[in-house]
Amino acid sequence: MAAIASKVFIVDDDEAVRDALKVLLESYGIAVEDFPSAAEFVRHYQLAAGQCLVLDQHLPQTTGLDFLGSSQGAALHVPVILLTGRGDRSIRNRAHELGVAAYLEKPVRDDILLATISRVVDAAS
Repeated sequence: MAAIASKVFIVDDDEAVRDALKVLLESYGIAVEDFPSAAEFVRHYQLAAGQCLVLDQHLPQTTGLDFLGSSQGAALHVPVILLTGRGDRSIRNRAHELGVAAYLEKPVRDDILLATISRVVDAAS
């Protein structure tokens, strides 16, 4: 399978989740940068074509959606896939309002995640 994105950013406070996603995506030739918090991501993020952000909803100091609703998050020009292990209708609705490209519940199957990344990157191109 050819690379489906030039780079994927992963923001999740769970190191095991970050590591597993990184191994999966790198096995498909996708460059990955992972961060334990939204603040760390903001400090290192640089926009380029073909990228997307896989963002955990439940982070320390903030939620994924609160980050996206902030001035820093709103300034991002990258498709966002929101992951949550404790989702509900209000989270899904707010994600839609904030323009989240896709909403997935953990645990997510590898093939679903890869297909979603491909879809959101293609749609953003």
